[in-house]
Amino acid sequence: MVQIHTLGTLWIGSDDMSNKPVKKSDSEKDWMKKRRDNRRMIAPEYHLIVTEGTKTEPNYFGKLKEEINSKYKGRISIEIAGIGQGSNTLTLLEKAQNIVSSSPIEYKHVWLVYDKDDFPKDDFDNTYYKCKSLSNLGEAVAYHALWSNECIEYWFLLHFILLHSDISRTEYYPRLSEYLGSKYEKNRDDIYSLLKPYLTTAIKNAEQIADGNKNLPPSQCSPGTTVYEIFKKLINYLK
Repeated sequence: MVQIHTLGTLWIGSDDMSNKPVKKSDSEKDWMKKRRDNRRMIAPEYHLIVTEGTKTEPNYFGKLKEEINSKYKGRISIEIAGIGQGSNTLTLLEKAQNIVSSSPIEYKHVWLVYDKDDFPKDDFDNTYYKCKSLSNLGEAVAYHALWSNECIEYWFLLHFILLHSDISRTEYYPRLSEYLGSKYEKNRDDIYSLLKPYLTTAIKNAEQIADGNKNLPPSQCSPGTTVYEIFKKLINYLK
């Protein structure tokens, strides 16, 4: 199970700071500097990640979960939907909603992870629009569609290269192997740690691709991905 909550980066000063103004003569003293630097980051909100994939995505996002939860216990949860063949991305959304409604955890953000190559075009698009609709209703829980067209490996490649070409997923694997320096396979459990040093590059590249695809339905964003959105939300907790 994967849960994720995030807040913007907020800082709170030390609770024992006096409300009195600081004397100019004291402003450079070491004890004043130390108290001024006594800051702490507010913990992220509770997040739930629901993935349609059963290998690559759980391995990848599972490491994100471990990193966040090692510092902020229980803030991120992951669920493998296990919706099976013949299902669609709307089923994935329904699964996520059922988890939220039955969980004692008050999730603030729910992230659906799915690929275009596994589902029909209409389902792929409608899940994205449905998530936006739910989140625009002012509900306590925000739903986010982390789609990739064609597959999540495109997001992986963006850590190394700004790729505009609409190539087959079969071409992603040898390219990833080249950049990683070892053979890429879907069940690799070290992909998160290998990619993390290039995360800011991936976010920048993904945003540039998204700008070029602006106002297009996800099925026509080829290639494209919104996986970067969860990392933008949580990046301050990953440094």
